[in-house]
Amino acid sequence: MNKKRIGILIALLAVVCFGVKAQSTTSLKLNEVLVVNEQNYQDNYGVHSAWIEIFNTSYATVDLKGCFLTNDKSNPKKYSIPKGDVLTQIKPRQHALFWADGIPSRGTFHINFTLNPSESNYIALYDSDGRTLIDEVTIPAGQIADHSYAREEDGSSKWAVKGFGDHSYVTPSSNNMTIDKNPKIENFRENDSIGIGMAITAMSVVFCGLILLYLSFKFVGNMAVSLSKRNAMKAAGITDSEEADKQNLGTNSADEIAAISMAMHEYLNDAHDLEDMILTINRVKRTYSPWSSKIYTLRQNPRS
Repeated sequence: MNKKRIGILIALLAVVCFGVKAQSTTSLKLNEVLVVNEQNYQDNYGVHSAWIEIFNTSYATVDLKGCFLTNDKSNPKKYSIPKGDVLTQIKPRQHALFWADGIPSRGTFHINFTLNPSESNYIALYDSDGRTLIDEVTIPAGQIADHSYAREEDGSSKWAVKGFGDHSYVTPSSNNMTIDKNPKIENFRENDSIGIGMAITAMSVVFCGLILLYLSFKFVGNMAVSLSKRNAMKAAGITDSEEADKQNLGTNSADEIAAISMAMHEYLNDAHDLEDMILTINRVKRTYSPWSSKIYTLRQNPRS
């Protein structure tokens, strides 16, 4: 019965820790907007349309269902993001892309308004109650074709026009900051072209880790032996440590460990009759044991 209760408790803890998804939309951000799309990203119909990217800044899945997108401050409920579409769930630190083509009949991610390139465009994201503003942005008029208005980095506060190259790319459904080179790799390549320094560093890390593991296991083992000895002294009523050492209190021989392991195996696997779960091991002075006697392993020839 106790085993079943422990199993149920572990299962519940696993569900709570790994299965619960955050439903708060406060972590959502309007991340990138492309107003004039001539040769940029195409939708699933092969059409170049304006698009709006939303980024999930949290480290938990957030569902967009029931939220509202709008380009009209007086009408916060202009486009309601449909419920029941699993694709509205934005995974941690990921993006969702909506097409501003004015044709919502094409699917969940096709909204019912368009963006006007000749004037500034106000875009806002509201929570499912239609009153709580999650995020908003105003795109300046005169946007260049195939250049987006985006946050410099995902979720950051500073906006910029992107599409000029050199870390300034249009990135639908991807990270706004695209790094072409890794400075650390370039530094290693310049100062350690053969790789000797990298090899020494890697081996040093491995050996240091092994040394730390050895010290940790050594410390834990000594602590376990010390506690076992103290418990044995307490059970035997001995307070003198030297006397305990003479009687080998707190130390178990290989035979004793084998006997304890077998008893635990029989108990945990229900392989034995129900008995009092007190295991008594009596020490004997003689070293002879018929279990390990070599005489029983020798072949005996029959007598004539």
